[in-house]
Amino acid sequence: MSESMLKLISHPLCPFVQRAAIVLLEKGTAFERIQVDLAAKPDWFLALSPTGKVPLLLVGKPDGSEVVIFESMVICEYLEETQSGAPMYPQDALSRARQRSWIEFAGSTLSDAWQFLHATDRITAETRQAALRTKLERLETELGAGPYFDGALFGMVDAVFAPIFRYFGMLDPAISRPIFDKLPRTDAWRSALAARPSVIHAVGADYASRLREYLHQQGSLHIA
Repeated sequence: MSESMLKLISHPLCPFVQRAAIVLLEKGTAFERIQVDLAAKPDWFLALSPTGKVPLLLVGKPDGSEVVIFESMVICEYLEETQSGAPMYPQDALSRARQRSWIEFAGSTLSDAWQFLHATDRITAETRQAALRTKLERLETELGAGPYFDGALFGMVDAVFAPIFRYFGMLDPAISRPIFDKLPRTDAWRSALAARPSVIHAVGADYASRLREYLHQQGSLHIA
């Protein structure tokens, strides 16, 4: 596949875009990233995206046409099936199914984290933090020796949870510490993901400042 054949339509803050970017980077696949302003969606983007959301993956064909793939996990699964590099799933069918189950679990975990970050009042913040904490406690019982979800090999579950954990690395430790307190395996997993090159480079260098500014504009309690 030539370098010009994959284009990732993105937004700088989207956690779902990060999933696809991490997999592309793990696979060592060359791709072009095209950023979209979701507050003022251009017509060309709306013509491509049935849902009006990112990410989109444009896959070039030899005849010069492009096929649009949407929804982050569909994109990630396509990349797993078509790109070289280390596999993102184990070979055993039962182990793959287990990982896919926890990928589904990540969806509601992300929702709790996002609502916690957006909380503008103390009651909402405490409610979402409690819900998030409950999910992380459940994760704690699934994790082994690490450093990743299933041991030494970085996989699809790691790619999906990394954007969630990234949020808490940019918050004041006084805010994030209680969420991970007494969850040593989850906290170690979070640290291992934060140090992974594909996770680091899945976002721009200005990601933290962009997110803080966005949350400040939204009136988040967690951003001064």
